[in-house]
Amino acid sequence: MKYIVGFGELMLRLTAPDYDRLLQSPELNATFGGGEANVCVSCSRFGLLSRYVSAFPKNALGEKAEELLLGQRVDTTAIAWTGKRMGVYFVERGSNQRGSTVLYDREDSSISTAIPNDFDWDKIFENADWLHVSGITPALSQSAADLTLYAVQEAKKRSVKVSCDLNFRKKLWNYGKKSSEVMPSIVKYTDLLIANEEDIQLALGIELDNDVTKGHLEASDYKPLLQKVCELYPNLTGIATTLRESVSADHNNWSAIYYTNQELYISKKYSITDIVDRVGGGDSFAGGLLSGLKLYTKPQDSLEFSVAASCLKHSIYGDWNLVTRSEVEALMGGDGSGRVQR
Repeated sequence: MKYIVGFGELMLRLTAPDYDRLLQSPELNATFGGGEANVCVSCSRFGLLSRYVSAFPKNALGEKAEELLLGQRVDTTAIAWTGKRMGVYFVERGSNQRGSTVLYDREDSSISTAIPNDFDWDKIFENADWLHVSGITPALSQSAADLTLYAVQEAKKRSVKVSCDLNFRKKLWNYGKKSSEVMPSIVKYTDLLIANEEDIQLALGIELDNDVTKGHLEASDYKPLLQKVCELYPNLTGIATTLRESVSADHNNWSAIYYTNQELYISKKYSITDIVDRVGGGDSFAGGLLSGLKLYTKPQDSLEFSVAASCLKHSIYGDWNLVTRSEVEALMGGDGSGRVQR
């Protein structure tokens, strides 16, 4: 078995309790989270080998973050201990018609100031077959963008496949570059792309030929868009898109599509009511898809696994999808009753 490697930033996550507004009470719940780390935790919990690569400050926060990753059986041996601080983000969970909000405090974090020489690239890619990156880290700084591009180039030198979740974050692109000026260079080295229609427009600068939403989501309408992306980036072997229909902050309909080998695969749709925490839902899909591609031979099965995994994540507080492969497969098989398991 080979490693799935995630490269990015892990942050301290501070969340207002229950459904409070931020600082409505003096309490904040402290956990850790970050897109690529979330993917590594998912893969590890599904029984696969995962390795997380980042830059951590050598202080109590960095050491605790590593401890918790090790508790999820994620390999941390390639983390670079450098820089002065860990990024922080604040979460206010929404309810009903009030959406969730995120506030970032990531300037000059360890990963945003790191350089390629801070890392042992041979160790990073030892016995690895996938590298997962996202459009979040390149949004932090020019050096972080350069570092992410360097990482995918080093992966391809070693015949390691690259997965990229475009993850456009408007609040982060503040250093003078647009996402569409940075992400195409990274996608040129990508094998598996995860992106919704907004990501494709804003991160790749690809205009839509038709409105794929029309007030609701029709999976089949996405095929021309995904075909267009593959024509522009022939290196891609697959594109996945999650389809989230937000009825309210507490009630979403959740499904996904996967385009590969000129075929469009459409998952079943889940109606998720009483959402506990949707932050990390997209990362749980990415982790589920990378895992599914290793666990199953049929694209449809890989897609169904990823959608079921990410559906379950909406019932779990925090960034990490703390479910098992058997729980995901039970939901895939139709057991979504929520009954007590005795």
